Amino acid sequence: MKMDELARQVKESSIKLAAAGTELKNKALANIAESLNERKEEIIKANQEDLDRSEKENLPAPLLKRLKFDEESIADVVDGIQSLINLEDPAGKTLLSTELDEGLELYRVTCPIGVIGIIFESRPDALVQISTLCLKSGNGVLLKGGSESRETNRILTEIIIDASQKAGIPSNWAALLETRSDVNDMLKMDGYIDLIIPRGSNDFVRYIMDNSRIPVMGHADGICHCYVDDDADLDSAVKIVTDSKTQYVAVCNATETLLVHEKAAPGFLPEIKKSLDSKNVELVGCPKTQALISVKPASEEDWQTEYLDYKLSIKVVSGLDEAVDHINTYGSGHTDSIITRDTGKAARFMDYVDSGNVLWNCSTRFSDGFRYGFGAEVGISTSKIHSRGPMGLDGLVIYKYKLKGNGHIVEEYSNRSRTFKHRKLDRDFTL
Repeated sequence: MKMDELARQVKESSIKLAAAGTELKNKALANIAESLNERKEEIIKANQEDLDRSEKENLPAPLLKRLKFDEESIADVVDGIQSLINLEDPAGKTLLSTELDEGLELYRVTCPIGVIGIIFESRPDALVQISTLCLKSGNGVLLKGGSESRETNRILTEIIIDASQKAGIPSNWAALLETRSDVNDMLKMDGYIDLIIPRGSNDFVRYIMDNSRIPVMGHADGICHCYVDDDADLDSAVKIVTDSKTQYVAVCNATETLLVHEKAAPGFLPEIKKSLDSKNVELVGCPKTQALISVKPASEEDWQTEYLDYKLSIKVVSGLDEAVDHINTYGSGHTDSIITRDTGKAARFMDYVDSGNVLWNCSTRFSDGFRYGFGAEVGISTSKIHSRGPMGLDGLVIYKYKLKGNGHIVEEYSNRSRTFKHRKLDRDFTL
């Protein structure tokens, strides 16, 4: 099927899906969860084909780790769907209600964006999370995963569409794209696609932005930082930094650069080195770091690199201001954490660091839609548009204005025979 015809079908189905009630959408989600469990052996078999082929093609180890989709992974995405079912429907919520005049009432009501085009990396769990979030929020979706996960993506898409269709959802609300040319075709479909969410490198996201008239929600590199202040509890800091780096290295919210106050460095750096050595993390550092612990030198490029691997760059700084400057210069606006017992410094850090997620005394790995209670995420936005940070259900809706009148005409207000009241109302929209 040609790309424009496929996009047209998804667009038509998205209009019907936008009017679907919460009960129907939740029924479809429950069907999907059940089908994933029932067909898990097929899924694992398909994923093993992808893994075997990717190993032969020498896919890097971090990407192989992302690609693996085993029984535990299936259980995790099913848990995510169950959590999603329990969340409030983001569509149809009244955000504003105003009486413009007697019998003339204005409402701002949330509604789905329409059709979302999402280009994502090798993780098959991303396909399940993205498609189910779009379903719950009432959006159609065009999915383009990495070619390395094509067999897994095919069966997951088949399961999701079949299970939702049996619940009464239009069959063409979602579609899987598989070729590079599909991506270029997608970028031209501004008549059908309302938002593109690319998940990848800065260069890739920039390419998408430069080659499409469709709005783009940028989710690029995750160059995340932990800053250990001189007022930090060092035992706690060791645990937090170790978790931030090693709990799962191949993700965008893993810490890539550690900043340490010069007064804390002599006591902290030897302890964090012991902890990270036990996890086989390669360390590189600035000259001040090298004077305190044995590490390789860090280059200018290291401060700008998302490793997605067992590697960490370390810089000793003079204090909070230098840490903030470093983060705002080299960070990607994703997630940054301060470890300190000083609430004043924590407040300054959280005010001045220009990132979508700023944390205090906790791991950067908490920066996640599921952990935030958003029912997973379609990505973490580093853009400054309608959604920032983990983009869950609320990030997949926009709003429309609904105005109810009773024969009102503008002429009566222009000639001043009637005047506006603009009185705030405390009620939801109903007809």
